[in-house]
Order: sequence, then C-alpha cells, then structure tokens
Amino acid sequence: MKRSILFDTETTGFDPDEGDRIIEIAALELIDDLPTGEFYHVLIHPERDIPAEATRVHGFTIEDLEGKPKFPEIADGFLEFIKDSPMIAHNARFDFKFVNAELQKAGREPLDYASRAIDTVEMARKKYPGLPASLDALCRRFGIDLSQRGTHNALLDCRLLAEVYVELMGGRQRGLGLAGPARNRSRNGGLEALANRTPRPMALPSAEELRIHEEFVDTLKDPVWRRP
Repeated sequence: MKRSILFDTETTGFDPDEGDRIIEIAALELIDDLPTGEFYHVLIHPERDIPAEATRVHGFTIEDLEGKPKFPEIADGFLEFIKDSPMIAHNARFDFKFVNAELQKAGREPLDYASRAIDTVEMARKKYPGLPASLDALCRRFGIDLSQRGTHNALLDCRLLAEVYVELMGGRQRGLGLAGPARNRSRNGGLEALANRTPRPMALPSAEELRIHEEFVDTLKDPVWRRP
C-alpha cells in the first residue's frame, strides 16, 4: 500500500522571500494513487496584509482571516497529517517553497523537495507535450467539472487535482480500491470522497490547444503526427 499526499496552498503573493505568507493549506490522502477521503484543511492568519491583487485570485481579505490560527499553531498538525509521504502538487516548487519558508519560521525542519515532490505540471507536460498544463486546461481535457471554480481555493483545487492526478496516472481502469472511510481533519467543513467517479472520455482539444500543439510539432524532426 502506497500512501501519498496531494496538497495546495493559497498565499498573499508569489514569493516568501519578499515577505509573502500562506493563508490556506489543503491536503488529501491518496492510497495507491486514489483519494481515500481523508483530508486536512486550515485557514491561516498571515500576520500581514493581503494585497488586492491576491484577493482577486483567491477571494480572501485579511478580515476573513481574523481569529484564524497562525502557522506555528498548525505546523505540528500539518506535519502529523503528511508524515513522511511523497507530496503531490501542481507546480510543486511554488508550494514547497512557501511551506518550507513557513516551517523554518516556525522552527521546524523543511521538507526535502528532491526526495518527496511529485509535480503534476511536469507529469502533464511529459504526457501531453506542447499542450497547456494549467489545472483548468487539464480539467477541460479530462472532462472534469469546473463550474464551482470561480476563484482559486486550496480545498477545491485539491479535489480537482485529485481527479486530474488519477487520469494522469492512467485513470480508474487501473482497478485499485480505496482505503476506506474518511476521517475528517478539517477545521472548515467537509469534503466529499472522490471514490465514486465514473471514468470519462477525454474531451476534444480546444482550438487554442490545437494551435499550440501544431507549433510544438513544427519544432520536431520527422514528427509521427505528420507521417503518411
């Protein structure tokens, strides 16, 4: 049985070296690459303001986070949930950099990127070279419902990424079972288990995706797509 953790963060900006902080962490447990329903979710007071441009991305203002715990208060709970499992994220370097900056501020050891990180952006680019690899683009490619994704939200993004990850790993046809009932570790409400999703046919590529693919094929020598 292989355990891994799929996680996402929302932040006040793009760079912890410039003083940006985490305001939300969500993490889902996977067993043999499928979600079990067990998860961790917390909103965090960043101990600084939230710029308007960041609020436009994730929807949070500093007023929304008044009374929420600071990162040192949740650090041990987060580490207990993730244990020593591999960590899956979309653009993993971004999330690892922020988590490690927060862990170091809290006096904890940083996570080792080289041995633990699995980046679904890199996976997608290898599987679909030349095509967009954003979470939205991958959801459209796999026919995953995006109707609830008005702004970025770590918990919702984890749910979507869990479905994308299953598809990138080969889909539900791999025949692997789920690990059992969920044990809610959320401070902020529930998350439905993803166990009953039926396989979907791949959505047709958009005109923009086809254009980008053609540009990529133009860079190749004797591409198989243009052989008679």
